[in-house]
Amino acid sequence: MPDEPQTLEPAAPPAARTRTEPAGAPAADSSAPGRHGVWVVRLVVLGIVLAALNLRPAITSLGALLEEVRDGLHMSGSVAGVLTSVPPLCFAVFGITAPRLARRFGPAAVVCAGMAAIFAGLAVRPFASGTVGFLAASALALMGIAVSNVLMPVIVKRYFPDRIGTMTGLYSMALALGTSLAAAATVPMAEAMGGGWRTGLGVWAVLAALAVLPWIPLVRDRGARGTAGPVRDAAASPQAAPLRITRSRTAWALGCFFGLQATGAYITMGWMPQIFRDAGVPAGTAGVLLAVTMVMGVPLAFVIPRLATRLRNQGPIAVVLGLCGLAGYTGLYFAPADGAWAWALLLGVSNCAFPLALTMIGMRSRTGAGVVRLSAFAQSVGYLISIPGPLLVGVLYQHSGGWGLPIALMAGLMVPQMIVGTLAGRARTVEDEC
Repeated sequence: MPDEPQTLEPAAPPAARTRTEPAGAPAADSSAPGRHGVWVVRLVVLGIVLAALNLRPAITSLGALLEEVRDGLHMSGSVAGVLTSVPPLCFAVFGITAPRLARRFGPAAVVCAGMAAIFAGLAVRPFASGTVGFLAASALALMGIAVSNVLMPVIVKRYFPDRIGTMTGLYSMALALGTSLAAAATVPMAEAMGGGWRTGLGVWAVLAALAVLPWIPLVRDRGARGTAGPVRDAAASPQAAPLRITRSRTAWALGCFFGLQATGAYITMGWMPQIFRDAGVPAGTAGVLLAVTMVMGVPLAFVIPRLATRLRNQGPIAVVLGLCGLAGYTGLYFAPADGAWAWALLLGVSNCAFPLALTMIGMRSRTGAGVVRLSAFAQSVGYLISIPGPLLVGVLYQHSGGWGLPIALMAGLMVPQMIVGTLAGRARTVEDEC
């Protein structure tokens, strides 16, 4: 990104800061990157991109091969619904531990360990002989994804306080690319390599292994780990201690918004290929349709955060994304096969509520301490909210014998998502409300 100023310069004066960094923000948050060399910043950018590429293949590769995995492990529809609910459960349970781990070991060290856990889980999962072993290996990978999910906004705020929108967009774009790549390529790779679903799932461990490498030298970066880092400073400061995030209405609204968009995203990633396959679409095409949905996030995930940081109120963006979701689910209900490509595009636009939520996490707090707590709170609450969705879809599908009720449920959830998105988008900070 040569057109932007170098991150290594001292912090900008108050007049030059973005809305996400008000003049009253602590100096540690904005000056910290100036203590690092060029190689550190470049490693952080590379690490963010590679980490983001690995935060969804564990899920979307499984969605593309869910029918084969169900047959191979002899799963019922309800058990498969449990399987698709495991990601948000792990994200909620393990994500809430991220701030404590970051204070103890440093955010870069925790992300490095998270990438290693993703690699281990993806490498072991194809060798599972039963449902329990498959779930355990998946949980290991999802544990690494969970802590990295929470700490990515913290890493961005710490190293790029004046470019939150740009770096969140880059991170979200890489995440969407990894998501769509796994959805589109898993079935063809499994067929080409002749190893069945186990090979199709296991190949993604290679990408996870690459993501570990740039974080290893960053573990030693004292600015990101020691007392100079904003996570430790903020946690230790007397001003940060009284911050009770549960008192903030904005935090609750953001958590609900995150949860509802996550519900739609994980239902889409886990079940959309099966919806198309049941409508008569070939398995390979169904995987490509999911990839189309996910790949929409590549350009939009870069545009939406930058647009959001230029607006005082992000509520209108949440409403537009919700209306696209309503239109996509309506089409999926009435003509799943005939208009498959249009519905995939609309749902892809709707799924860009995720980068919007990440951007609002950075904008709804003035300090590094606030970002850590808000990120952990919003994502943990959000993923807890999203747990029943994929499971309920599996149960409704099995007992109703069709996709009418599950799709109606998905469409209905768009309405409260737009409401809480509007509330979360108001120009407020959790520090003021707490």
